[in-house]
Amino acid sequence: MSAEVITVDSRNPNYPAALLPKKGQAQFPRISIIGDAEILKRQWLGLFCSVKCPGDLILRTYDLARALRDAGVPVIGGFHTPIEKDCLDLLLRGKQPVVICPARDIKNMRLGKDLKTGVEEGRVLVLSPFEGMGRRPTAQVSECRNQFVSTLAAAAFVAYADPGGKTEALSRGFLGAGKPLYTFETQYNKSILEIGAKPVNPKTLAQWAGSLNALAVDTQ
Repeated sequence: MSAEVITVDSRNPNYPAALLPKKGQAQFPRISIIGDAEILKRQWLGLFCSVKCPGDLILRTYDLARALRDAGVPVIGGFHTPIEKDCLDLLLRGKQPVVICPARDIKNMRLGKDLKTGVEEGRVLVLSPFEGMGRRPTAQVSECRNQFVSTLAAAAFVAYADPGGKTEALSRGFLGAGKPLYTFETQYNKSILEIGAKPVNPKTLAQWAGSLNALAVDTQ
């Protein structure tokens, strides 16, 4: 049996506040929701990683997901790339809020056991601005979804951005919007560190995640 879905627009109090500016409403006029929309009022950390990730960063990214989970940091993402999917599995083992934004219509979407449990407990939300889309996301729809996540996120962590790729372009737009962007302190992410991403030492992930605060991402 598929999960209950509600669809809202800007006139509905459950429509995300981050989308209320004219540009947001124009790009994402209607939002479909599975779960308790109240948790959308939290401040969210967006989590991104390019499809291809250097082996040295894979374990670090898993450590990051665990640190965010243990610190109770609310995380939002598309969780589409292989590393992002693994991170979602780790995050769902915690108690912190998670927002999942598939690049597809979520009507008639069937939830796995962990997702279903998270939704029932009021800590997992499935969110989509797409109606009438198929189950297999196109590159264009995935790119639009990442823009959607970026708009909703108060800050972001990019585990790896392929130089010259779409995640790097997304990082540039995020920084251009004046939002804090974090990444691993490594030569692999030199391209986004040079444009303003804040370096995070992989050895101090727990301390860094704790500094974000479980209730609100630090946007200072």
